[in-house]
Amino acid sequence: MNKLVMIFVAAVCFVSCDSNTVFSDTKAMDGHWGASEIVSFTLPELDSLKKYNLFLNIRNTNEYKYNNLFLIVSMEFPHGKTITDTLEYRMANPDGSWMGHGIGNLKENKLWYKENVQFVEAGFYKVNIGHAMRNNGSIEGVSKLEGISDVGFSIEASK
Repeated sequence: MNKLVMIFVAAVCFVSCDSNTVFSDTKAMDGHWGASEIVSFTLPELDSLKKYNLFLNIRNTNEYKYNNLFLIVSMEFPHGKTITDTLEYRMANPDGSWMGHGIGNLKENKLWYKENVQFVEAGFYKVNIGHAMRNNGSIEGVSKLEGISDVGFSIEASK
């Protein structure tokens, strides 16, 4: 019986390791995410003929007191062009439970950024991520966004 369980566990590990992730990096936040704190990722040179899906990876704890997250994401191209997007993601279900995966206090959210992207310019691309959270009725942004423990960026080969 134990052999069957071990074979099953090994098979699951081998199947789950079949990933199409070509880049993944995560930066830990120091207890909070400051309003002017930009998280940056320099991407490796990628095949210009292939298409990729881009994701933002956010880990939050129960200290996060909002049901959504506004992000400003910019991609700097090797030859100077920059594309900037303001994005909103839902972080909690209507009943208040956290979206994402994880056990206990920590939840990880894999958020779509762009789909079927080709990196046609040779060189290194850079992705910059900042938050744009505000309290209702306030013009000023949230200076210390509590509850975000990690900010990451990943690229997967498009199928």
